[in-house]
Amino acid sequence: MTSTVGMILCGGFGKRLRPLTERVPKPLVEIKDDYTILDKQLFDFKNAGVNQVYLLTGFLSDKIQERFGDNYKGVKIKYVEEDKPLGTLNAIRLGMEAVGPGKQCIIRNGDVVADLNIKKMIQTGEKSDYPLSIFITRMVSPYGIVEISGDRLISFKEKPVLDYYINGGVYFSKGEINFGDFDVGDIEKTVFPMYAKNNQLGYYQEDGLFWMAIDTSKELEEIRKEYKNREDKPWGYEKILINTEKYLTKELFIREGYQTSYHHHPHKDETMYIISGSGYIEFEDRKEYFGKNDTIRIKPMENHTIVAMENTILHEISTPHPDDTVRVKDYYGTR
Repeated sequence: MTSTVGMILCGGFGKRLRPLTERVPKPLVEIKDDYTILDKQLFDFKNAGVNQVYLLTGFLSDKIQERFGDNYKGVKIKYVEEDKPLGTLNAIRLGMEAVGPGKQCIIRNGDVVADLNIKKMIQTGEKSDYPLSIFITRMVSPYGIVEISGDRLISFKEKPVLDYYINGGVYFSKGEINFGDFDVGDIEKTVFPMYAKNNQLGYYQEDGLFWMAIDTSKELEEIRKEYKNREDKPWGYEKILINTEKYLTKELFIREGYQTSYHHHPHKDETMYIISGSGYIEFEDRKEYFGKNDTIRIKPMENHTIVAMENTILHEISTPHPDDTVRVKDYYGTR
């Protein structure tokens, strides 16, 4: 994978989240205690191998610089501050000028929380015939859907996935962006339609993963609910679903091409139930491959790592020892 620079659009006013965003820039809004939207995005960049990130700032830029300085867990951070807000097009143009000509870039909207595979998007973009690609994902309806036939209602579907794709707010450039005759405005309404019209705009698609743009108080409430018992990991996330005196159930999401640490549990006896995806669990003396609906038992003291060959969601059902983990090898360095 060629060296890729990251950019994050951090200059918006976050007007629909006021009064919260009158003193806090939207990227610094917490989705859980001391963990902001921007923390999540930088964490994802780090674990995709993006080691230099330009934060394209504006409103309350000083607050962002105070929090992150010039380094986030080994990721070098630089700032490009827009003196006057002229839209995402100008912010990205200034970022591209700061990075320099011919540099491969992965660019993110600063209000999106998503579990997409950044590393795979970069690799796909590098192989693409298109100079510019955007991340797309299928839209989840914000409302319940009803189906009708004749004069009667025949079914209800609660917030289904629709047969439409949305711009997921992540963009990959092979090195240059042609801004045409546009000087200001949003890049989604200017440059992207121009690229699409000229058959120069590609896409990277992932479905069935968590995606949310944090634009309103309702969406902020929803994302905080998602993160109430969730912890992001270099390979995906871990979320406690049930924790009682008798048993513990966690949901694990592991991105394609990633794996958990090599570890064991001194006391915990666990069974993995595969909800979706495929991969294998590597023990000291064997590999056990899995697919959808498979179950695999892991006994106490068995060293193992879970490797995802596809995006994998599994439920870990175990005895109630939530912190009973001894890491033997960590594949992703500083957390």
